[in-house]
Formats: sequence, structure tokens, C-alpha cells
Amino acid sequence: MGTPCHFALFDLKPDYRLDLDQLAARYRDLARTVHPDRFADASDREQRLALERAAQLNDAYQTLKSAPRRALYLLALKGRELPLEATVQDPQFLLQQMQWREELEDLHDSADLDGVGAFKRRLKAAQSELDADFADCWDDASRREEAERLVRRMQFLDKLTHEVRQLEERLDD
Repeated sequence: MGTPCHFALFDLKPDYRLDLDQLAARYRDLARTVHPDRFADASDREQRLALERAAQLNDAYQTLKSAPRRALYLLALKGRELPLEATVQDPQFLLQQMQWREELEDLHDSADLDGVGAFKRRLKAAQSELDADFADCWDDASRREEAERLVRRMQFLDKLTHEVRQLEERLDD
């Protein structure tokens, strides 16, 4: 039978657009039902199954709440999995990446907290655009290549956003 689809665990149909608040609430409800403490007096087998269900639920939640991971998961449901570190056949975006990296380095050197805030807002806008584009094409087999390219862009932006947050925390100290 295999593991149930992450979306099915939360009674959702597979889609990129999700209500993350609703997902979080559903996760909390389900997590309570499989919490190992509820199985303290149960048999070893029942305890083990509860632990497995809790781990499975947590994995599904972590995947669905992250835009790039949710996108990758949807593409995997639709067909072959995407190689994690594929070379990016995307010269336009490679150029954009280099510009963002240089800009982040400059912000790091100048310790410009306002600049970091503005940079973060631009990244968020770029991510929103990617989200909208991916939501429009992931389910269309003829646009598979485009969807894969968008996921790779999402992964890069996600990583860059994390680095920006780290820089912000260092400058805040």
C-alpha cells in the first residue's frame, strides 16, 4: 500500500495553492491524535505505530508548508522526481543570482540594515511571482520543463532568503 499521499493525510487535494493557516490547524489536530503520550499504556507495537504516524505526519507537514518542497513533491506525484542539484539551464536566472549575491555581499560589508529590509522585500516579491507562475503550470504536462525551472528558482530564493535572515540577525545584535 505504501505511505499515503501527504495531501491525503490532511484531507486536501494535491494543489500548490494552500491555506497555510488551515494546514497548521489541521496538523495540530492530527498531531494530538497520534502523540506518543496518548499511547503510554498501549502495547509496544501500538507505541511504535504511533511514533511512525507522528513522524510521517511531521514529514508531510514540513513538506507541504515549504513552498519549494511542496512544489517538488507535486512534481514527484506527477511523474519523475526532480534531481535535487540539477545544473540550471537558465542563463537569465544565473545572471540574476550573481547580481543578488553581489548585492547581499555589499549589504554584508556595509552593515546596512535598511538595505537588508528592502532586499528582503524584493526577494519576497520575486518569490510571490514564482509562486503564481508555478501554481499556473505545475499540473500541465506540456509545461513540465517550465515547472521544473521554477522549482529550481524557488529553491535558490529560499536559500537566499535564509541567508538574508541570518545577516539581519547578525546586524540586529
